[in-house]
Amino acid sequence: MTDDPVEAMALTSREALRDRAGALVEEACAWAVGLSDRPWVQRRHGRVVDGGQTIGSRALSGLPLAGEEDARLELGDAAPGSFQDALGALAPDGTLLAERFDDEVLVPFALAAGVVAAGRLQRADPQGWADLLDELGEDGSDLEAVVRAGEWDAPLRADAEQLVLGALGRRPLAEVEAEGLPLAVVRAAEAQTRAAAERPPAAPPGAAALEGAVFLAEAAVAGAGLTVPVPPDEAEVLLLALRDEGLEEDEVLAVLPLLPLAPGTAAAVAARLSP
Repeated sequence: MTDDPVEAMALTSREALRDRAGALVEEACAWAVGLSDRPWVQRRHGRVVDGGQTIGSRALSGLPLAGEEDARLELGDAAPGSFQDALGALAPDGTLLAERFDDEVLVPFALAAGVVAAGRLQRADPQGWADLLDELGEDGSDLEAVVRAGEWDAPLRADAEQLVLGALGRRPLAEVEAEGLPLAVVRAAEAQTRAAAERPPAAPPGAAALEGAVFLAEAAVAGAGLTVPVPPDEAEVLLLALRDEGLEEDEVLAVLPLLPLAPGTAAAVAARLSP
């Protein structure tokens, strides 16, 4: 490992992203589900108008989905009807579907990879980690803040985009959607569960409440694309995923022994909870 902590963090971040490339491609496929049913729109004289087709029907006909006026450089060499071509298509509000993909898949995934990398560097090189925090002016209590302060998330987002385009870019949109359907169903069920769940009680959870918390926690582990059993260097990502599912601190502590965790992970999560 390099002696420069900034360079070490950059290298570790890219390694973390590559380690999670499979999960990233799965998330991209799940995100693509339903694109074929969306109306295909085009820009005419500066206005977005209905093109009279769906994205799917146009893709199956081998017709281009992206408009020349709105083409993004990295999406320019797209095969008609491919996933890459679909990313260059317009949404009814005039934005590119690629912008939605950035916001909903690439940006959060890159940030999560950066958090994993920060945890790895913290464990592998405590002195280098301390030097890095000193250089950034961070105390290390919030790994997301460390990643953002060092601006590692932006190049990771670009790398994540290249991974997705390399794996899926030239594949027909219909194939990508079909591959992503199982995970999309899981994601939809998780969203319904979150919407229907009552606010967890402040008191330690009873048996019924604990059963619901375990269900949400298991969904969080699956949805975050974590390594199973979850290693200690992914504790921060695990905690973020559990909180995103709505678990309170007492519930987190209660479900940790019931999750597939490697030795030391539960203690690492507990240490990150407020005293």
